Amino acid sequence: MASDAKKILLVEDEKAIRDAVAAYLEREGYWVVGVGDGQSAIEEFEKHQFDLVVLDLMLPKIPGERVCRTIRDTSDVPIIMLTAKGEIEDRIIGLELGADDYVPKPCTPRELVARMRAILRRTSANDNSSGPVQVGKLSIDLSQRRVTYDGQPIAFTGTELALIEMLARHAGEPVAKADIYPRILGRPLGRYDRAIDVHISSIRHKLAEFARDDILIESVRGVGYQLVARGAA
Repeated sequence: MASDAKKILLVEDEKAIRDAVAAYLEREGYWVVGVGDGQSAIEEFEKHQFDLVVLDLMLPKIPGERVCRTIRDTSDVPIIMLTAKGEIEDRIIGLELGADDYVPKPCTPRELVARMRAILRRTSANDNSSGPVQVGKLSIDLSQRRVTYDGQPIAFTGTELALIEMLARHAGEPVAKADIYPRILGRPLGRYDRAIDVHISSIRHKLAEFARDDILIESVRGVGYQLVARGAA
């Protein structure tokens, strides 16, 4: 395995699925650690510096939701959840805990790798060809993975960071959900898909702690969202 291979933590309790997915990922050039329970997932995460975590929510010993929360307490590493097909509530809970996206099971390894690549490209420090963006007292620098308001740092996950940066570059203009999904999650907007809505809710909550009413993310009915800076210079 190449020394620069992306390191993936694969957490899936069904061994046959875990082994098949791990083998596919390794053929695609990834370095994979596969585990079958939540306790082992946390232990392995503390041992290695992973680039992405693939996390099943239905796990023995420690449930996936708790694993997600534990990882998020110390890291903004991208997390892709594996959720039972049709379990919309599980997806929302996982996203609220800080996961970046979800893939419903059963899924093909090819689909999973496509999602992984999209998120890894977006979270790469090289995804910053336009440089930092400043809106009022809000400053966003993707290359440094850093957001500040009036000099105070605000902690965002990788997906939240990319999303607020996209909205900030179009400050005062509506940005369509149909444009957000491919850019931020690497997939088209699906019917009843609330992933971006959940990420927006989290961003609003974090902004409110610092910017109060100076920086707002408004919903534009039937379109998407727009970032508004009140009193910006």
